[in-house]
Amino acid sequence: MIKSTVTQLIKKHRTNNPFEIASQRKVLVLYELLGDMLGYYNSSRRLKMIHINNESSQQDQRFTCAHELGHVILHPDVNTPFLRRHTLYSVDRIERQANQFAVELLMPDELLYESKHTDFTLQEAAVLYGIPPGLEHLKQLSDNEFD
Repeated sequence: MIKSTVTQLIKKHRTNNPFEIASQRKVLVLYELLGDMLGYYNSSRRLKMIHINNESSQQDQRFTCAHELGHVILHPDVNTPFLRRHTLYSVDRIERQANQFAVELLMPDELLYESKHTDFTLQEAAVLYGIPPGLEHLKQLSDNEFD
């Protein structure tokens, strides 16, 4: 489901750039001092906002934007920081889905198959496309020939 959602999103917006998609969807992207937090998503009075740590690297900011865009698309009414702080509800599944969304967005099949002739492993491709180490396993490949 996440893969097809991302594929449709890329097709509709004609890009896999999370900042451009956020802009086209009227999602405000704000850069702030967030300490050790990379970012978060919230909405207020129908205004959707992605907050990104302005001290993070460009690569981390890009992944964070993609991850938070996953929350915008998949979990528009869920406030994970609130759930973490004030409830016993586990947000692991929600965060995993947002990570998978980000991985699919930043590393779509088309990009992998275009670079397939270069003999990249999935891990090497993940580094190339700014996927944090350990998250490449979330990539769902349509064709099992790539590894």
